[in-house]
Amino acid sequence: MRRVVCPGSFDPITNGHVDIIARTSKLFDEVYVAVLINPGKAGLFSVAERVALIEEVTADLGNVKVEAHHGLLVDYCRERDIPAIAKGLRAVSDFDYELKMAQMNHGLTGVETLFIPTNPVYSFLSSSLAKEVASYGGDISGLVPEPVLAALRERLAERG
Repeated sequence: MRRVVCPGSFDPITNGHVDIIARTSKLFDEVYVAVLINPGKAGLFSVAERVALIEEVTADLGNVKVEAHHGLLVDYCRERDIPAIAKGLRAVSDFDYELKMAQMNHGLTGVETLFIPTNPVYSFLSSSLAKEVASYGGDISGLVPEPVLAALRERLAERG
């Protein structure tokens, strides 16, 4: 059984994230999406909401499992016997940071990191940017899945 994890905060999941998860799901038998919990970072959506949204938008893939995790990603991998981490890269600046993380993870436990270049359509996209544009009333309908768009609009209206 070939397993991989796609980690992130996913606050919220974007079409760029979904693209990387979908492409990874064609290469591996099981894809774990680890919603990493950062207690020092206040998210727009709770961890449970993020997990539910990711489950909804990846349900059609069939081999994706979504879980929350607090702690080191390599511990998550070790607990589930996952030998590889898949990361999407948007730019050279992403690579510089992610390479250091990959080398640290490999040094700690031998877990490999696979870098997947993002679809150029999403090369500028981040959760933070999508939230910011949406907060000013911008149209992000092509940047996030429909369930996420609805949840984002609702959450921003609540904060109104």
